[in-house]
Amino acid sequence: MLDVQHLEDEQLLRYSRQIMLPEIEIEGQMRLLNSRVLIVGLGALGSPASMYLAASGIGELVLMDHDRVELSNLQRQIVHSSASIGKPKVRSAVHTLRALNPEISIVGLDRAFDERALATEVGRVDAVVDATDNFTARFAINKACFETRTPLISGAAIRLEGQVSVYPFDRAADSPCYHCLYRDVTEPPGSCAENGVLGAVAGLVGCIQAIETVKVLLDFGETLAGRLLLIDARRMDIHAVRLVRDPACPVCGGVTG
Repeated sequence: MLDVQHLEDEQLLRYSRQIMLPEIEIEGQMRLLNSRVLIVGLGALGSPASMYLAASGIGELVLMDHDRVELSNLQRQIVHSSASIGKPKVRSAVHTLRALNPEISIVGLDRAFDERALATEVGRVDAVVDATDNFTARFAINKACFETRTPLISGAAIRLEGQVSVYPFDRAADSPCYHCLYRDVTEPPGSCAENGVLGAVAGLVGCIQAIETVKVLLDFGETLAGRLLLIDARRMDIHAVRLVRDPACPVCGGVTG
């Protein structure tokens, strides 16, 4: 564990602009440096989220993905480059993030999606960023976070639309979970490969996820807990709607505290 006395001059300079914020200051920066965050998915959302969280000084980032970089990814997955085509996304992202901030620890998990491994990793971190692109993974991540009481920062983007929400399972027993929102989904809507996506829209969602993660870790401001932020880039309309807990939810419905 780092303390204020061990914050070196280079760290003070690196993080000076956010240390100036009254919501963060030196104490908050130390909390970030002592935090661990799991990012599941290193695509369009995980790319900007991972880069901003690395730059902000999260002490340890755990990256989980099993895909390889393809040329069609580069329009939106900015943590990767043309030189990374054909390489595992985890390896590509680790290389980029270490170059961005060599002071933090970055753990890459290049493996196929596995619920048992996911549950283990979720239980070891302070927050989870869901940057996946399918309901199977999102439901599994939601369940693992609920069972371990780990805050979940969830995002999605497709076409010119995006959404973000926060599920603070560590402190709000009566808050909804991701399954409450999509309990009746039987078939996933089309993927980005089928419908397309504007890269900057996905980037906006990932950036908001990074902001919400910092707020969750430092417990300041008002997060998107209990709210779903909806982004319509075609009209540039951004607004939040209230989420309510589903008492019949198979994940969180039977829990009262």
